[in-house]
Amino acid sequence: MADSDGLGEAAIAAASPAPVHGLSPPLGWRERLRAGLAGIGASLWFVAGLGLLYALRVPLRLCDNLAAVTVFLNSLTPRFYVALTGTSSLISGLIFIFEWWYFHKHGTSFIEQVSVSHLRPLMGGTESSISEPGSPSNNRESETSRQNLSECKVWRNPLNLFRGAEYRRYTWVTGKEPLTYYDMNLSAQDHQTFFTCDTDFLRPSDTVMQKAWRERNPPARIKAAYQALELNNDCATAYVLLAEEEATTIVDAERLFKQALKAGETIYKRSQQCQHQSPQHEAQLRRDTNVLVYIKRRLAMCARKLGRIREAVKIMRDLMKECPPLTMLNIHENLLESLLELQAYADVQAVLAKYDDISLPKSAAICYTAALLKTRTVSDKFSPETASRRGLSTAEINAVEAIHRAVEFNPHVPKYLLEMKSLILPPEHILKRGDSEAIAYAFFHLQHWKRIEGALNLLQCTWEGTFRMIPYPLEKGHLFYPYPSCTETADRELLPPFHHVSVYPKKEIPFFIHFTAGLCSSTAMIAFLTHQFPEIMGVFAKARFTFFLPLNIVWSLPQEHYHHPGPC
Repeated sequence: MADSDGLGEAAIAAASPAPVHGLSPPLGWRERLRAGLAGIGASLWFVAGLGLLYALRVPLRLCDNLAAVTVFLNSLTPRFYVALTGTSSLISGLIFIFEWWYFHKHGTSFIEQVSVSHLRPLMGGTESSISEPGSPSNNRESETSRQNLSECKVWRNPLNLFRGAEYRRYTWVTGKEPLTYYDMNLSAQDHQTFFTCDTDFLRPSDTVMQKAWRERNPPARIKAAYQALELNNDCATAYVLLAEEEATTIVDAERLFKQALKAGETIYKRSQQCQHQSPQHEAQLRRDTNVLVYIKRRLAMCARKLGRIREAVKIMRDLMKECPPLTMLNIHENLLESLLELQAYADVQAVLAKYDDISLPKSAAICYTAALLKTRTVSDKFSPETASRRGLSTAEINAVEAIHRAVEFNPHVPKYLLEMKSLILPPEHILKRGDSEAIAYAFFHLQHWKRIEGALNLLQCTWEGTFRMIPYPLEKGHLFYPYPSCTETADRELLPPFHHVSVYPKKEIPFFIHFTAGLCSSTAMIAFLTHQFPEIMGVFAKARFTFFLPLNIVWSLPQEHYHHPGPC
């Protein structure tokens, strides 16, 4: 049974038969009739145009006009042909360069996009694309759009770094911004969701912080946090903001988070006492709970970064016991990484047994950690030569299948684990099955793969075999749903511009890039030959027009010239 990407998808898959990807139901008689009439209409217009041109051949004096054109062309010098072909080569070269740049930036051809958007409606394409509200085609389109929206959902990175202590230090050293505006805007929305509620006006400090979370300028946010602390020294969210953005080291961030924890526990106890008084107080308790969970999680991450791994594991386990409904935060992924650092593989397997379930959303951390555990049992003795000679054992087959499963879920990860692509700082948000998730996973888990002897060797020998099982990944998957086609666009928004986004499946170069490249090369070659050998190219050009002239003259003659009396 195929693994699902979420609770809703698993329920749908269990309640209904799996669709056959890549096939569409047959068209109705109306669609077939409309398509046939459209084809017949185009043919009739073409025949009518030829008939009209043939009927007007004498009034238009086609024969005389063609002869005049031939005389004009014969009188041209080789310089004209050199200039003509050189200009054509220059223009086609500029078009080729623009097409190549546009394809690498947007993943599509500009000429093709303009043709589909503007020329297709003029050719009658809008009629075939319009369907009735209750028609099957309209239902299929709405179902596909809903699927694309669910596939392109952006998740908060469970292992996101600290802005002041890590992201800003990277900017100071390299001069590059590791976070995009889109990513930071999503974080601002998350902060407003977790740290604000409708009762903020009851606390002046919370009112100030509500404006601070909406502020775009980092110095203005930090200034607002200090203003909130002046109004209320127990404002936990103000300490959170300072720890995230002003602290320049992990030690400073941990100190501020401990102050935030002390203030947050005090506010949480007050909210617990008043939670049943009104719906507003219940919303305030939920907000204070979110703040407390966030602070404890970041304290666990500080302990992990400072080497106190067992302390971090204890905090994460306590959080998962206290707040089991908050699985959306993916705290188990933080726990997995810390347990791998401790090399507590039995505990890692226990966590996977709970969260690597068909009814729960998958992630690269879940799939690749499961593959790592199975690889660990056979990697130290694995040899491609020995395996090809005696075949794979049962344990090796299980390890290879786990690798194939992980690669199918996210095919971008192996290149980072095998150091075929350079890593960058992970973004604050990731797209599951996308390049952003691959960067976030490899950034923290590459060391765990290197620690197990032979794990990367087994991965290198087997990961590309996944693609033989899914030749058409956008249409049909093997263990998961088809690979979403929207990951490239979303990853380009999440990842900085200096990073070369990994694209899967690899897009073929559009036809118009090949066409403009061939046109530029051929015209440049003709211009060069005309410049070097003007006499030969002039004879060739005149011979070509001389060859086509008699055919044009005969075709344009009146009908009586075709019948010559004489003996048979």
